[in-house]
Amino acid sequence: MSAAMSARMLEISANSLGSALAAQAGGADRVELCENLGEGGTTPSYGSIAVARDRLRIALYVLIRPRAGDFLFDESECAVMRADIENCVRLGCDGVVIGALDARGDIDIALCRELIAAAGPLGVTFHRAFDAVRDQSTALEAAIGLGCERILTSGGANDAWSGADRIAALSEQAGGRIALMAGAGVTAHNIVALAQRAKVHELHASAKAPRRSAMAYRNEALAGLSPDWVQSDAQRVAELVAALRG
Repeated sequence: MSAAMSARMLEISANSLGSALAAQAGGADRVELCENLGEGGTTPSYGSIAVARDRLRIALYVLIRPRAGDFLFDESECAVMRADIENCVRLGCDGVVIGALDARGDIDIALCRELIAAAGPLGVTFHRAFDAVRDQSTALEAAIGLGCERILTSGGANDAWSGADRIAALSEQAGGRIALMAGAGVTAHNIVALAQRAKVHELHASAKAPRRSAMAYRNEALAGLSPDWVQSDAQRVAELVAALRG
């Protein structure tokens, strides 16, 4: 998708099947399915991908990231990513979300080419490993050379609003050769201003809200195993959509 397109699109980072279905119900254009959002996101289970593909009518992209932490992967982790991508192809997903760096902080071109080759006909987004590179201008050209559709970025800042001017500069450099998708800290209150300031047409948010467990019995001593969780909320997604298109 060209960054020059005027229609704005909303992608929801969905940390579960429930979040993916909420994204669809709220009117999102695309889902990035993942797990462990609190750690930056990791690859969801085969079952989550399979059932999401069966139940979603909107585009489904899957995060390919074997663990939390950095984006410098060893051979065993590369094998896991290749296998996960092959599963996405077999299940009929629309795309995958990848990213890998070398120890110097540059995009690992060889590994990314390998992952993109495994994806075959699927679309490819380069994820926020882009925000961990040492030079985003150089990394932008690398991502373009790899043939990625888009880059998810906060402009290297803690949130997209703080990095909006940097994203705008990257959009200018890209010149329509790749889309820049602004993500991190995107809300219904800032999404329109962010799109304008960052000069992007694709926005990425989680729209998550706390969910209270229906468990009548709760062992409060298990501080690290709370029965409550967070999930994308259809109403919050709808508010993002309304703001973006209103």
